[in-house]
Amino acid sequence: MKTVLLVLIGKRAESAVKVQQILTAWGCIIKTRLGIHDGIMDNCSESGLLIMELYGTPEQKEELARKIAVLPGVTSKLIDLKLEEE
Repeated sequence: MKTVLLVLIGKRAESAVKVQQILTAWGCIIKTRLGIHDGIMDNCSESGLLIMELYGTPEQKEELARKIAVLPGVTSKLIDLKLEEE
């Protein structure tokens, strides 16, 4: 089974530092992280999307998702994926 955490950040300039602080504190359960935002150079988007593959206990994963989701302008969704054979 794989656990993926999706995080949508609005007002990226204001929220990104707080999100990064939380991710740093929980870095040991983050296996893979991909950050996406539209725009380049002086035309950066105010919203961003993070996609992370997590390890750890279900309680750790849920707590990370909750800590991020309580930030203003930020939402998160925890998704468990597994193959039928598992």
